[in-house]
Amino acid sequence: QVQLVESGGGLVQAGGSLRVSCAASGLTLSSFSMGWFRQAPGKEREFVCAISKSGGSTLYADSVKGRFTISRDNAKNTVYLQMNSLKPEDTAVYRCAARYGSSVGRRTNEYHAWGQGTQVTVSS
Repeated sequence: QVQLVESGGGLVQAGGSLRVSCAASGLTLSSFSMGWFRQAPGKEREFVCAISKSGGSTLYADSVKGRFTISRDNAKNTVYLQMNSLKPEDTAVYRCAARYGSSVGRRTNEYHAWGQGTQVTVSS
């Protein structure tokens, strides 16, 4: 059974940093590209970033480029999202997703498995 479990969310002040993790089980992470999405109350799910299965290619939403960094450790079956210079508008539930294959993508329907999410709240 495929499971993606996010952790590391919390409350942080604007300008601060936070790292969230996504631990995968039931799949070989090195066969999947991975993405992070977020959803704020009353808003649609939004693409944040993605990384290819080797880690050699990444893709970021313009709203987080230069502030967020996605990385992965295939030996640990874990993907990370380092978030710096956080803003109140980054407040959302952050979910990781797995996409079989090597390409990175930003559309939700390209992903085959999803985690439940972790709450990130940025106070002003």
